[in-house]
Amino acid sequence: MISPEQIDSIMRSDSKEEKIKILELTYKCDNSATLNMIISALDDGDIQIRGEAFSALVLNENDISDILIQNLNSQSKNVRGFSLLVLANRNDRKAIPKMIDSTSDESAMVRSCAVGALGYLKAVEAIHAIQKCMEDPNPEVRKSAIKAAIDIGDQTAFEKLDEISKEDDPEIRNLLDYAKSKL
Repeated sequence: MISPEQIDSIMRSDSKEEKIKILELTYKCDNSATLNMIISALDDGDIQIRGEAFSALVLNENDISDILIQNLNSQSKNVRGFSLLVLANRNDRKAIPKMIDSTSDESAMVRSCAVGALGYLKAVEAIHAIQKCMEDPNPEVRKSAIKAAIDIGDQTAFEKLDEISKEDDPEIRNLLDYAKSKL
C-alpha cells in the first residue's frame, strides 16, 4: 500500500505518467488526506490528470460525500465545479442543498456545473434555482438551466421559453425546440 506521503510526493512531481498511475490505484481510498489530494488534482493543468482524478472519485467505493461537499468551498473553481459533477455522477442526493447554493457561485463554470448536476439528479426541489439560472447573464449557464428544466420536466419553466427564445444562440434555440417537443 502506498502511503499518503508517497502519493503527495508523486502528485507534486512533474511526472504525468506517475500521477496517472497513482490516480488509477486510488479508487478504493478512504483516507481523507489522500482524497483531498485526488480532489485537488481536479485543478491540474493537464486534462488527462483531471480526467483520471474525476474517474477515481466517481468510481470510489467508499462514502466520500462529506469530503466532496467540503471541497465545494475550495478557492479553485475547477475543484468546485468538478466536485459538483462527481457528486452528481455518484447520485449523491445528500449534496443537493449545496448544489443549489452553488447555482449562485461567482464562477459561471461552477454555476453551469451546479445546475447541470441538479438536472442530472432530477432534483425537483431545485426548480426555483434552475429557473433563476435560465436568466443568468452567461449563455452556458442558461443552456445548462434549460437542459436541467427539461430533465426535471419543470412545466412552469417552459412558460419562460417564449422570452428566452429571442436568444441568438443556435444551441439555445435547439434546446428550446427540444423542450417544446416535450410539452
